[in-house]
Amino acid sequence: MSIFNPIPSLDPGPWLDAVTWNEQGLVPVIAQEVGTKDVLMMAWMNRDALLATLRLGEAVYWTRSRQKLWHKGEESGHIQKVKEIRLDCDGDTILLLVEQKDGIACHTGEHSCFFLQWDSVKSAWVDESTKKHS
Repeated sequence: MSIFNPIPSLDPGPWLDAVTWNEQGLVPVIAQEVGTKDVLMMAWMNRDALLATLRLGEAVYWTRSRQKLWHKGEESGHIQKVKEIRLDCDGDTILLLVEQKDGIACHTGEHSCFFLQWDSVKSAWVDESTKKHS
């Protein structure tokens, strides 16, 4: 594992072309907790969000619903400190290994956004959250 260091003066460059952006100019991003390896959430980045993440050292995403950059934790305080960034072999998915402040990544207050589990016996999604959201 290499050590990630933010580069506040980083300029856009050819390295952005290594990413395969979709028709909307976005790429999916998986946030994984560096210590536990828990998958915390999936979000989207555009070029500006990736550049901001690399400059700041904290996760910045593109919110499709609000159509703007979203610095994770800007309102809740649950920031994601980036420890490592990886690009998959096809260049179409980014993996952020993060230190999750307060252990809460989901807007529901859960540790991970993935608290619904498929139950084949019940043929239903079972809520395994600690807060039992509906």
